[in-house]
Amino acid sequence: MTIVSLLLGWLGGWVVNYLADVLPTTRSFSQPVCQRCQNAYRFMDYLLLQKCVYCGAPRPVRAWAVQIMMPILSLLLWLFPGPLLPYPLGLVTVLYFSLVAITDLEYRVILHPVSLFGALLGLGTGLYLRSHESFGQGLSTTLIGGAVGFGIMFIFYLLGEAYVRRMAKKKNLPPDEVALGFGDVNLGGIIGLFVGWPAILAGLFFAILAGGAASLLIILSMLLTKQYRAFLAIPYAPFLIFGALYLLFLA
Repeated sequence: MTIVSLLLGWLGGWVVNYLADVLPTTRSFSQPVCQRCQNAYRFMDYLLLQKCVYCGAPRPVRAWAVQIMMPILSLLLWLFPGPLLPYPLGLVTVLYFSLVAITDLEYRVILHPVSLFGALLGLGTGLYLRSHESFGQGLSTTLIGGAVGFGIMFIFYLLGEAYVRRMAKKKNLPPDEVALGFGDVNLGGIIGLFVGWPAILAGLFFAILAGGAASLLIILSMLLTKQYRAFLAIPYAPFLIFGALYLLFLA
């Protein structure tokens, strides 16, 4: 099973890399292409992380990082299972949130089909985690968690939009950045389905603390290097995911 968990992690990493390469650019399950020359990879070259045969461009660092980390995480999930999720469900959850984090970091987008899949996964996981309760009670706890997560993030979304418009008008600058994307709103609802009510409040609290600390460090580094600019969009999905994974695997 140790070998099987490593193989499943490697396969899962390959799937995450593939989806992160094609979904944000083509919105379909298409053939992956080289980021430099846009020629399609041959299957085995892509599978084995080989350089592009047309221009010699190496695969991005992210592809190697995912392919190395996923077998390690899969093995850890097998050897040290969390108190809530069994190994198969835990691995699928980690793979899903990894895909969301990568697409948000690289493309500043969380695709609606990915969010829909996450909602279904979150609903199923939430019902599993509350299977000791009656079906009606477990369902209501799960759905309330999703609604609260979505609602709180939607309020933050509206406040961020209002702040950006106000500051842009005050400084006579175009509001070409958004404080919070709607994909983050959907992600808040998905995480709420996973962890339920009232745990979603703790998840969002951890995410806000982590996001605030990281934002402060980024702003300070830009000020020190004299590269500060207004309305800088900071991907927020990784911080939301941090809160969710903490509750699901460590709390």
